[in-house]
Amino acid sequence: MSDAVRVLIIDEPSDLGAVFRATLEHAPALRTVGEDELRGPNGAALEGVALVFTPERSPAAVAALRERHPRLKVLVAFLTAEAQTLIALAQAGADAFVARSAPPQDVCAAILALAGGEPLPGGAAPQADAAADLGLTPREAEVLRFLSAGFSNKEVARRLTVSVRTVETHRLNLRRKTKTGRLKDLVQLARQMGLAPVYEGDAASQRAGGGARGLRHAGHVAAPH
Repeated sequence: MSDAVRVLIIDEPSDLGAVFRATLEHAPALRTVGEDELRGPNGAALEGVALVFTPERSPAAVAALRERHPRLKVLVAFLTAEAQTLIALAQAGADAFVARSAPPQDVCAAILALAGGEPLPGGAAPQADAAADLGLTPREAEVLRFLSAGFSNKEVARRLTVSVRTVETHRLNLRRKTKTGRLKDLVQLARQMGLAPVYEGDAASQRAGGGARGLRHAGHVAAPH
């Protein structure tokens, strides 16, 4: 039990039901704690994961939580994926996001992955679901994954066999739908939602097997920069 991940559940909404908390409390690898248990005997900050629910908790509340517990990682369970709100939460210190509709077992897996610095499990934030949560089409999500990996518009166009103008249009749509002014903010949000970048090996497989199938790759947990 000493190796169990400490989990601080912040203001669990009543609509989640008893099964949600029971699943977390009975998971052998997790231990639900109160905020006072995130300090050692000498007052030193301890590691753990806070499960925070939005819209119940604001970015300011997340920032205050991180200030009180600097070694705490924050997993935000969102009701609706409104990009501006999620970006504000990320800037406030949220480490990753998961849909509140995800099964409790998947939330447990996401907590363990975040605590261990591992990729977010596909069941907790599958690529296609992450794109849908942000209101993106499969093609827009595909373009975003290439942009996340640092590809230029011209490079994305060549790999997807479309025109540069088409890629530029997708970029405009991405910013419009997510209401983000900077590509950096959009890329950061996409990664925290589990929408992983496309790298050279992935790009080759997408050209061979079709772009939409590329969305099945596992997502990643990424800390805010």
